[in-house]
Amino acid sequence: MKIALIGATGFVGSAILNELADRKHEITAIARTPKDTANAKWIAADIFNVDALAEILKGHDAVVNAYNPGWTNPNIYDDFLAGSQAIQEAVKKSGVKRFITIGGAGSLYVAPDLQAVDTPDFPKEIFPGANAARHYLNIIKEEKDLDWAFFSPAFEMHAGTKTGRTGNYRLGLENPVFNDEQRSILSVEDLAVVIADEVETPKHHQVRFTAGY
Repeated sequence: MKIALIGATGFVGSAILNELADRKHEITAIARTPKDTANAKWIAADIFNVDALAEILKGHDAVVNAYNPGWTNPNIYDDFLAGSQAIQEAVKKSGVKRFITIGGAGSLYVAPDLQAVDTPDFPKEIFPGANAARHYLNIIKEEKDLDWAFFSPAFEMHAGTKTGRTGNYRLGLENPVFNDEQRSILSVEDLAVVIADEVETPKHHQVRFTAGY
């Protein structure tokens, strides 16, 4: 498949890139500061230039969006919302229908009518970004033209954990997937497996989904 990956140099994006490349997909890796690796065609792009981004995306089978303006960015709330909406518009203009976007875990429901981001113990340092992802989920839920899917990671996601890449996971929708120890956890390597599997065999259409062990 021919896949466009936005945010390919980030923590999540680079893991997805590696997984897709290992599966021999043709990847267009899009980033503000592209790298130079043999496993993808790298393109520098400003996501806020919707028309230019749409031209880059044309002809792909799917677009995977791992854009994140940076957790330490003081304007992360506004930048995440504006950037996500610009990317969504570019995908629509490109004519590509399949769009998978990575959001946050904070919008998962831990109780009826209670999202994790609104709980007292939610980390204050990541609240602006998590809140932006929650609000973007509400925006994309109104999207009728794209075959979109919004992925919320597990609460605990680390690179190089003892789990690493197992290829195993369980799927969920609006609620976190907990293991036997009541932990919502998934390595970034297995997050990439989830996304690659969804690209190859779509199961989620105009819904949010999540995964964990």
